[in-house]
Amino acid sequence: MTIIFQVLLVLFAAAPICAASPKSKEKVSYQERKRIEREKAIKFENLKAAGQDDVSMTKEAAELRSYELRKKKKKGLFRRKEASLAQVLFPGVSPEEYSDNEPIPAFVELVDSEKTQLPFQYYDLPTCEEPHDAIQRRFRQRKNLGSRLMGYNLRMSPYSFPTKVDKGCTPLCFVEVGAKKLTWLRRLIDRQYRIHLTLDKLPVLMRSKELNYAMRGYPIGFKAHEASTGLEHDEYFFFNHLKFTITYREEPNEFEGVRIIGFDVHPVSIRHSFGTEEDLKKMERLRRGNEIDQQVIENVHAKPISTCNQDFIPRNDPDTYLSLNGEFSKPMMNEKMTKIMYSYEVHWQETDIP
Repeated sequence: MTIIFQVLLVLFAAAPICAASPKSKEKVSYQERKRIEREKAIKFENLKAAGQDDVSMTKEAAELRSYELRKKKKKGLFRRKEASLAQVLFPGVSPEEYSDNEPIPAFVELVDSEKTQLPFQYYDLPTCEEPHDAIQRRFRQRKNLGSRLMGYNLRMSPYSFPTKVDKGCTPLCFVEVGAKKLTWLRRLIDRQYRIHLTLDKLPVLMRSKELNYAMRGYPIGFKAHEASTGLEHDEYFFFNHLKFTITYREEPNEFEGVRIIGFDVHPVSIRHSFGTEEDLKKMERLRRGNEIDQQVIENVHAKPISTCNQDFIPRNDPDTYLSLNGEFSKPMMNEKMTKIMYSYEVHWQETDIP
């Protein structure tokens, strides 16, 4: 112990004594801070009165979100000064940069519901096959302590997101669902189960500027009550097309590449049409598990599927909703199996939000 103590004394004596650096900025008085806070409060109240929402990916909405969050953090006994809103929301997480066309993996979490305590794995659903093991190993995501304690098992999603590459409606896979699975899907919709994806560790959000809300994940489908449909029973519809919007930021003076700051989804229920013989052949090639043909279909647009191509934009239309009631009069239904084609589109949107 004596030798260690002597070594520490030598090191301490050899260390240069740093002079106290002058303060970079003067201390603001209490009255000045109150004046600044009042001006901010008036500014953001005027923004709210003008109809500004706080969920859009705009600079004004981001400032309003930051103000509301910091106002909440000031309430309470212990208050911390944070350098930025990102440090408030994601402490200890550093942003990543991506180059053009670089593939970014998206991961699926558990399918869960606030109404029940029983989650499911995403690939328990009748959906597309999981990516190949070689791809999984290449993009394996390290789990933090919280994920390990909660038992989360992140798995790669079947969707591909090359950096800054927009995609029109892209067929993903084709599955056939039996009567038992249909009944199970209707039960999951009744219990309000939601699917959760993450991209660059950002959760996917459903946003509505009109209703001023943002919700994590997206529902499996929705139920229309008999009063709204005019039928003698409730109608169940399935979301099989996803419209992804990825918001990113570029600042060559600060960093190289692209930083992702938003990941949004708008689910669509559409009964894809396979009217021609060529469409039927493509549908057969889209059967689940046939990975090579999926890639071929994604790149073939000369004779695209009539309801999913670069010129056709799927939208939620009551006339083309994909029903889960198993009615045989529907074009996508037959006596034994329900045919579902999954598809998606990707739009990259640049923003100046810091």
